[in-house]
Amino acid sequence: EEIVNNYIMERLTIQEEEVMLYIWELNECVVKDVVTRFPEPQPPYTTVASIVNNLKRKGYVQAKRYGNTYLYSPMVKQSEYKRVFMGGVVRNYFANSYKEMVSFFAKEQKLSADDLKDIIDLIEKGKE
Repeated sequence: EEIVNNYIMERLTIQEEEVMLYIWELNECVVKDVVTRFPEPQPPYTTVASIVNNLKRKGYVQAKRYGNTYLYSPMVKQSEYKRVFMGGVVRNYFANSYKEMVSFFAKEQKLSADDLKDIIDLIEKGKE
């Protein structure tokens, strides 16, 4: 859990995160829209509806009622979620050092020299 804007941001389960990624992508949606985003075999509607309700309870989505259906939209920006939880990963697994994290991925051959050059370019552009 992390506190963001005086609000406790609860960590998402893998299933919740997957559904949330689709909601961020869609921006506004009904449960059926999310179900159709899943590759085959798609999960049951009731399962996705339950996950969306959990996301609502945790404060990640809001619901607007239209007749007998609900339209869901994100209440937490994807960039904010990434910032908070990537910060936690770096703090907990890489001694609070992004350099350690990048070094780890380079050693594991998950990052190439070209990737590292692209990262350096991004950092330089950020300083402008």
